[in-house]
Amino acid sequence: MIKRSAAPLYLFEYMFDIFPQLVVNSLIAGSIYALLAVSFNFIFSATRFFNLAHGSFAVIAAYAVFYFGRELGLPTFLAVGIGVLFAATSAILIDRFIFHPLKMRGGSPMILLVASLGVFTVINSIISMIFGSSFKTISNTIDKQYFELFGAAFTSVQLWIFILSLVVSIGFFIILEKTIFGKVVAAVSDDEEVSKIVGIDTDKVMAKVFFIGGGIAGLGGILAGFDTGVQPSLDMFFLLKAVIAAIIGGIGNPYGALLGAYLIGFLENFGIWVIPSEWKDTIAFVLLIVFLIFRPSGILKRK
Repeated sequence: MIKRSAAPLYLFEYMFDIFPQLVVNSLIAGSIYALLAVSFNFIFSATRFFNLAHGSFAVIAAYAVFYFGRELGLPTFLAVGIGVLFAATSAILIDRFIFHPLKMRGGSPMILLVASLGVFTVINSIISMIFGSSFKTISNTIDKQYFELFGAAFTSVQLWIFILSLVVSIGFFIILEKTIFGKVVAAVSDDEEVSKIVGIDTDKVMAKVFFIGGGIAGLGGILAGFDTGVQPSLDMFFLLKAVIAAIIGGIGNPYGALLGAYLIGFLENFGIWVIPSEWKDTIAFVLLIVFLIFRPSGILKRK
């Protein structure tokens, strides 16, 4: 009888001890997913098609930091800036020379989606040819410090992931709500043809949308690379997390994307506490199916 009564007590103590660590892990994962989901939702709300090359922007930025920071030895902050710029510039060029001409020829969202799949494949192949398909670490370009809070351990990199994700997300939301650019993007998102009639240069707006969206996705890829490393195949991982979080949160709603990202982060990390870690990614897909069946509009409806 003593042994039977001691087992639940031990389990409760274990839950209490590991709970802070699960919360920290969830916040870190959710912060990375947030940058990817918010940027994906931003581009989708303006273009109205699922850009499957979105995960490639994150990988491009991470490998740029790997090359300029680790291989060439540039200062970390400079390498990060170059990586974000590479991702943002890549997004603009892809839109200008692939998506924009297709739209001018009357390409449907399905055609643009297929084109983005081709871009995704080409970028993945180019990165694999240049850097190889093996796992690369970029965390040795910075000094990691270790902290502990309420029994949860985390690194200085993970702390920066959380801080930068919040700062960038809040700044992004302020731009959307309080600036003329945000209102113009909302107008183009609502009806691009009417926006042209009233004098809005939609081509410039789209260029800025892709630049900002690509840059934010690039930052997410860089932060993920600092935390765990990077390899070409991560572009699919980044894409899936962005798409699932955006749909769950509310496709076309940037605030919903943020909520969806953190919801996935928490459910994944708390889920693998009771199921094998190999099923971690399955949790996000199960959640997606549940939302598509019972609440297809997501947590927050499109504004």
